[in-house]
Amino acid sequence: MDADLVVVGAGIVGLAVARELRRRRPGDSVVVVDRADRVAAHQTGHNSGVIHGGVYYPPGSLKARLCVRGARMMYEYCAAHDIPHSRCGKLIVAADDSELTRLEALEERGRANRVPGLRRITGAELTEIEPNVRGVAALHAPDTGIADFAAVARSLASELDVRLGVDVRRVDPSGAVEHAGGRLTARRVVVCAGLWSDRLAAGKGPRIVPFRGAYLRLRAPVTGHMIYPVPDPRLPFLGVHVTPHVDGHTMLGPTALLAPARDAYTLNRWRPRDLWQTATWPGTWRLGRRFWRTGLHELRMAVDRRAFVREAARYVPSLTTADLDGTVHAGVRAQALGRDGALVDDFVIDRAGVVTHVRNAPSPAATSAFALAEEIAGRVLAG
Repeated sequence: MDADLVVVGAGIVGLAVARELRRRRPGDSVVVVDRADRVAAHQTGHNSGVIHGGVYYPPGSLKARLCVRGARMMYEYCAAHDIPHSRCGKLIVAADDSELTRLEALEERGRANRVPGLRRITGAELTEIEPNVRGVAALHAPDTGIADFAAVARSLASELDVRLGVDVRRVDPSGAVEHAGGRLTARRVVVCAGLWSDRLAAGKGPRIVPFRGAYLRLRAPVTGHMIYPVPDPRLPFLGVHVTPHVDGHTMLGPTALLAPARDAYTLNRWRPRDLWQTATWPGTWRLGRRFWRTGLHELRMAVDRRAFVREAARYVPSLTTADLDGTVHAGVRAQALGRDGALVDDFVIDRAGVVTHVRNAPSPAATSAFALAEEIAGRVLAG
């Protein structure tokens, strides 16, 4: 064997899994491989940096079970390793009375998930906390925060045997990891390939479809808290929100636009294979038939900054396009989509032979990384 344990993927989840495996099996050799030239090259290095509180997720789901614990572990790791982070808190704002029922449902979920400090506040209390924000009511989640997840990944990598530039093409259930330069063999393999997880997974399962999320930067902060809308409960996206970052700037976003490439960090990037696989997946068309109006709205925001800003101005009325500094930041979300057109709304982990596949790990995977790593390591070593 080239290694006892091989982890494919040097994002924050893969690195956290490798660290947890090494902690549990200190005598085993653990190797992390990734085709990129740096760690955190994709989702980890292109997300909003939010440490989520656990409000949104169905009680009993893996997301609900792991988010609150994962957030606590993330804060502890950042503090211990001097990584920039802040508990700035989040306000989920009901802009009008039509959103109150959904806000109440979120409050029930948050309480079932034991989100620390969660409380309902009135519109007057909201304006007292954040003078630039308007709404009829809100949920205040004070334990929600921000962190530099790419810095967390680099810190984790410094503790591990990470081999970059290894372009994995196939992972056999026997433990053979075939890559462009040859092959590795291992007693156990964990695949945390994010945007490319479905291509390395054995057997049938959901298809990864890429959703591009764009953020626009403001010239100056307008709030101290993160400000979120009440999301559409039919979709696993949270809408355009206002997010302070650890470097001091504030972003609006993200959008959620189906992308023609799994690394579509610019609007003009497309890859024939990615586009073909998305377009020929039956679930894509079924999703489109259900949510074509939402898709048109996302497209409008992608091409028209006035429409983008209007979305956030529903709850921060003072915002205009003059508040933008012209900077655009984008990430791509790896979202598993079933053949039936259902967006998979939980972490999905399964096994083929000695290989454990993380098939779906979108937000809050970065928040949950250390708790998710405990879950995955437990399953790997139990088999």
